[in-house]
Amino acid sequence: MKRHDKLAETIPVGTLGILALESSHDLGRQVNDYIVDWRRERASRHTVASTFAGYNRDSFIIESSCPRFGSGEAKGIIKESVRGDDLYLLVDVCNYSLTYKVCGQTNHMSPDDHYQDLKRIIAAVGGKARRITVIMPFLYESRQHRRSARESLDCALALQELTQMGVESIITFDAHDPRVQNAIPLKSFETVQPTYQFIKALLKNTPDLTIDADHLMVISPDEGAMGRAVYYANVLGIDVGMFYKRRDYSRIVDGRNPIIAHEFLGSDLENKDVIIIDDMISSGESMIDVATELKRRKANRIFVAATFGLFTNGMEKFDDAHEKGLIYRVLTTNLVYQPQEVLSRDYYISVDMSKYVALLIDTLNHDQSISGLLNPVERIHSILEKYGKR
Repeated sequence: MKRHDKLAETIPVGTLGILALESSHDLGRQVNDYIVDWRRERASRHTVASTFAGYNRDSFIIESSCPRFGSGEAKGIIKESVRGDDLYLLVDVCNYSLTYKVCGQTNHMSPDDHYQDLKRIIAAVGGKARRITVIMPFLYESRQHRRSARESLDCALALQELTQMGVESIITFDAHDPRVQNAIPLKSFETVQPTYQFIKALLKNTPDLTIDADHLMVISPDEGAMGRAVYYANVLGIDVGMFYKRRDYSRIVDGRNPIIAHEFLGSDLENKDVIIIDDMISSGESMIDVATELKRRKANRIFVAATFGLFTNGMEKFDDAHEKGLIYRVLTTNLVYQPQEVLSRDYYISVDMSKYVALLIDTLNHDQSISGLLNPVERIHSILEKYGKR
């Protein structure tokens, strides 16, 4: 029995509604298509599914918008009733492709703008929904998660603000530091790891990949990503290595202490394929520096895998690294905006997360546990067997 078929004999919390803000429009449509197909199939075979009002619909997308005045001010509008609905709001705070006008000038939307639009839509709901869940793949201000000087704690403030507005649950992916959930200890906060999807994409696009300790190694580019690397190493049965960054703490460049050097801790890398795993690629400088160090230690092919590909300085450095043989493949998910500049690269692999998000929404709407979705060990072992790697 398929995982989503197990929901057929349970009653949903309320009528499902998906509010995909403009920043997550494409992901929202893909998620909606999966759920529509699953529920149409269930309704044809199961009594409970066929009798629940609003269960089987052509679309669960609720149309909304955030139009702006000439001054740049905005308002949130929901274009249909949401009374009693179980709402899931999708927002991508990294989608810089969207623009708006301020006194005739064109501005690109920043994470702050997307976050304000999210609050506007929640305010437009006006407390009429049965339950509100926010799915924010890249957690707003997650890089400002702790106080190291006299400075703001933006991520914690945002989480508290959302829950005070009536949000019952927040789902994010690969949070920079999951401990930020301590800011809202009485509310549901889930940080989801796309481990299974990355492994599946690697196996699908690299059929000659040998998964054992003699041929493959997973690398953490810094101490912060070590937990992810250890998990990958354990489920795949391979070794793990780590780089730690030596920084110049006497000065600050672009809001951070500049990196002086990357030091490596781990076993011999010679002739091994390597997976560098991290939560995000920002400018990409650290990843390329790590790949350079790995090649210096005679590593074979280098795969760079990150949940969020921001590529804030463009793709030129990655093009150069690929041409020089430093990087073999780059994998990031479609949870955040992917410009055509990124998708057009022949060394880039897009990891589709829409089915996974649809499973999370469908399961939660039935008020069922998502613990099985959050721990993908069985699915990873199954996909390894399917591709003959076990």
